[in-house]
Amino acid sequence: MASFVISECVLKPLPHIYARPAAGVVSRNSSKPRFLQTSKKFSDLKPTNPIKFSTEVFGGRNWGLKVSAPLKVASTEEDEEREERIHGVNEFGEEEEEAGFDPGAPPPFKLADIRAAIPKHCWVKDPWKSMSYVVRDVVVVFGLAAAATYLNNWLVWPLYWAAQGTMFWALFVLGHDCGHGSFSNNPKLNSVVGHLLHSSILVPYHGWRISHRTHHQNHGHAENDESWHPLSEKIYRSLDNSTRTLRFMLPFPMLAYPFYLWNRSPGKTGSHFDPNSDLFVPSERKDVITSTLCWTAMAAILVGLGFKMGPMQLLKLYGVPYWIFVMWLDFVTYLHHHGHEEKLPWYRGKEWSYLRGGLTTLDRDYGWINNIHHDIGTHVIHHLFPQIPHYHLIEATEAAKPVLGKYYREPEYSGPLPFHLIGSLIRSLKKDHYVSDTGDVVYYQADPERRDPF
Repeated sequence: MASFVISECVLKPLPHIYARPAAGVVSRNSSKPRFLQTSKKFSDLKPTNPIKFSTEVFGGRNWGLKVSAPLKVASTEEDEEREERIHGVNEFGEEEEEAGFDPGAPPPFKLADIRAAIPKHCWVKDPWKSMSYVVRDVVVVFGLAAAATYLNNWLVWPLYWAAQGTMFWALFVLGHDCGHGSFSNNPKLNSVVGHLLHSSILVPYHGWRISHRTHHQNHGHAENDESWHPLSEKIYRSLDNSTRTLRFMLPFPMLAYPFYLWNRSPGKTGSHFDPNSDLFVPSERKDVITSTLCWTAMAAILVGLGFKMGPMQLLKLYGVPYWIFVMWLDFVTYLHHHGHEEKLPWYRGKEWSYLRGGLTTLDRDYGWINNIHHDIGTHVIHHLFPQIPHYHLIEATEAAKPVLGKYYREPEYSGPLPFHLIGSLIRSLKKDHYVSDTGDVVYYQADPERRDPF
């Protein structure tokens, strides 16, 4: 069953790769030149004080997890080149407008351009503020459990399961920040808090942290990406019908995460619990053992609670919320990389770069849930700069939009609850089955022989 887990679907070969524009990219939404779409000059968008990546901001480059992009500050020459590219858009607009926007083409900006647009304070990690979110979430978790136990009414339990499962997901996101080092500049604090949060919801902290680091370092790569990466057509055709059903028919893909932890995705081997897995290098084995022991201790606590309060009560208080949390995790992480109305590229070989891969991620709006799960739906900037704390992601994204231009896809805005995203999920599972075995810029393709019941 584990083989249906988190790999990815399908991309058709790009019909035409446009040459990288020498003078920038143009908006396809209006007749005005694109890129900034504002009366301000690009230089006006930069912070007043140049960003200096000092130990004051980044803790002596010790982010603990090494998941961030290379911290190379734009030079004066790069700033001048960027200005030239922007001015070039105004001079070359009509020709580029006719060509159309190609999401698989190299962007006319660099990672340093995006970084320079983000205010300096967005990079600062406040451990007290981060801990305040932990305290808030833990208090809510125990409050919900106490209220449900006291009322013990079958009209209340479904509401409790939905709320508590969402709060377990919120705990995961805070542990995720610890894993990236965006929680604080103190690796020990990150590790302690990360272990407490993730072990409480049966996630092996270091095992997951390391594989998630691999995901960020290879995002958008058709083979090397770690989570929700595409299935090649060859691997897809090799799957038996039951595995394909589990992989593409709801609700099964939304229950994938625990199985992924044990066996990874189709075409990949290894376990997040095994220190000898090819997920890890020898120097990481002690960390993996530590996390596996913490996971085992939590499992033992749950068994003990089952004997103490009875298995049915444990199922109501912890078991059902745990699976709601799993569904949130799979739902959100899948939609960060799938389901856009226009196909997004995946890359191989020399076409792949850290920047181009990061630009294939999507922001999503979750309505009231945005605040509860710590704005994890603001995902593009997080993928490019995972060291930015979650409480600065919205501001950083707004500052970066003028640079990103058409490479940033505005999310469809949600009502109080993100029911609109269920349609995006269903459409993607119907169409995004595999990618071509060949080609360096590929798009998802649909299996014409597949018939889904939904």
